[in-house]
Amino acid sequence: MGNFAAFKPSVTDMLNYTELLEKNEWISLSVLIFFTIVILFNYLWYYSRLAFGSQKKIKQDDSLKQPVSVVICARNEYDNLEKNLPLILEQDYPIFEVILVNDFSEDESYFLLKSLSEKYNYLKVVNLRENVNFFEGKKLALAVGIKSARYENILLTDADCKPAGRNWIKSMMAAFDEKTEIVLGYGPYSKTKGLLDKLIRFDTITIAMQYLGYALAGKPYMGVGRNLAYKKDLFFKSGGFTSHYKISSGDDDLFINKAANKRNTRVAIDPESFTISEPKRTFSGWFKQKKRHLSTGKYYKISDKLRLGLLALSNTMFYITLIVFLAIAQSSLSLYVALAVFLVKLLTQLLIFYYAGKKLKEAKLFLYSPILDVIFAFLNPVFAISNLFYRKNKWK
Repeated sequence: MGNFAAFKPSVTDMLNYTELLEKNEWISLSVLIFFTIVILFNYLWYYSRLAFGSQKKIKQDDSLKQPVSVVICARNEYDNLEKNLPLILEQDYPIFEVILVNDFSEDESYFLLKSLSEKYNYLKVVNLRENVNFFEGKKLALAVGIKSARYENILLTDADCKPAGRNWIKSMMAAFDEKTEIVLGYGPYSKTKGLLDKLIRFDTITIAMQYLGYALAGKPYMGVGRNLAYKKDLFFKSGGFTSHYKISSGDDDLFINKAANKRNTRVAIDPESFTISEPKRTFSGWFKQKKRHLSTGKYYKISDKLRLGLLALSNTMFYITLIVFLAIAQSSLSLYVALAVFLVKLLTQLLIFYYAGKKLKEAKLFLYSPILDVIFAFLNPVFAISNLFYRKNKWK
């Protein structure tokens, strides 16, 4: 008992401890406010341009409908080609061709494509062999497809994507003007049920708000290969994929990160411009896909890495700092300030997600955005850390 009494804290010690808690309380609150400001800046300066900006209407002037080469790469995609390729071949557009690069498929794709090419004379099939592929992923197949294109306007999509309607080409091309060399499109995933469905759709719309919002603010940094258009001359003038040919991913975002700028890039967000893909059905499949997509981020321009890195850090640290603050908070004033900060962030998030979701046909998803935002705040660091041990995956 004597030893225990010796360690009994004095009144002075308790006062010092209380003062330390109060000091740390206001420090953590200040840090919370800082990360909130970073998040709100992105919401209000970038994402709001997508949420509240006006859409460009489809032009009806036939003189603006320039010829287009749609380029698709496929490897062992028989089922997807059978289902989706006719939807592209039946597009309502005056002059276009479809270049289908059959990248060493071992299924029945060859015979399907042969049959379709006999029916549609504007379908051009290019058959590749694996032993000539010195590029990683599908970059060689894509480069060959672009090289084989007859027209200057290149429109890219994937074999597992279907256009939202017969005006997909028309709607994507409507974004071009005399200065435009790149058009960034949007590619949502079809809706299913369950938590994985909501995670994938929330992740997709969040990424879309980033790359479309940044592009609308004059800072384009990426696009998605399942719905992307650019000029053939720009592709070769920029060196194509040569600067990152050893990287399996990045045929879309790394090329755009290098070639896009505020003068030559526009976005297409008319619902008819969308392409729709089937989502992964398992968490492991989605996890692998996310790792592959995130593996290219380290090759972005430094300014883009800093901007995106600060936002990702802020999204995670907002909740960590909030938890720490609530654990040590002492005064009512600081709690009221923290509550106000949280509510401002939450209401802004709901507002942006609702109106951006309306543009991207995902308005109902905003109801789940608060809880999904928390999940991704802690899930994204897991993806980032796992990429430190990322193993190169084959395209197909």
